[in-house]
Amino acid sequence: MGSVAIRRAKQKQQVIEKLSQSAPPGEVFITTVHAETGPSPWLNVIFEEIPFLILIIALTRKMYFLTLTNTSVVINSASRWNNRPGEVVAVFPRHLFPASQVKRARVWSKIYVQFPNSPKAIRLNVHGYWRNEFDQLLAALPPSAFHNGEVPAQAQAVQQAQGQQFPAQGQFQPPQGQFPQQGQFPPAQPQLPQQQAQQPVPMEKNPYQN
Repeated sequence: MGSVAIRRAKQKQQVIEKLSQSAPPGEVFITTVHAETGPSPWLNVIFEEIPFLILIIALTRKMYFLTLTNTSVVINSASRWNNRPGEVVAVFPRHLFPASQVKRARVWSKIYVQFPNSPKAIRLNVHGYWRNEFDQLLAALPPSAFHNGEVPAQAQAVQQAQGQQFPAQGQFQPPQGQFPQQGQFPPAQPQLPQQQAQQPVPMEKNPYQN
């Protein structure tokens, strides 16, 4: 697990470096989560003895990094081969992040996100390696985003560490370009309405687009 933690930390560092090149002034990076599209990753186990089929499934998946900041949720593409972050494909105000049907699991969690110009929400799978980072992202979501209408206990613990039930934009300001230490999160504000508001930010207004 030590090598996994080092690799995860390196990937988060690469995402910060990438986003810092075009981040708005005062932007604070809170956490980053790696995710992949496609059907359930458990299919890899089912078809592991059919290499050609496994390759086809792998090539249909897209990789992304989801980064929570003090103002936004930023989505980068990620390389299928080395997980290096690519271009920013979407930016959402954090209180309008269009997430739904979120289900936290021990190994593979899932979250559906409505990408700009996509006719329907896209399923993203998150491995348990990223569970702590995923919990920080989930703590920024309202109960309606979850499949059972309840925020998972682990995400509630993150919320309680902030002293509020539902985090929104905050005023926490660690050094620019760094993640806060565990247990340090932006102060929260009361829950904001979610219905009739979860629209992607038009790309022409994307603050991370050069």
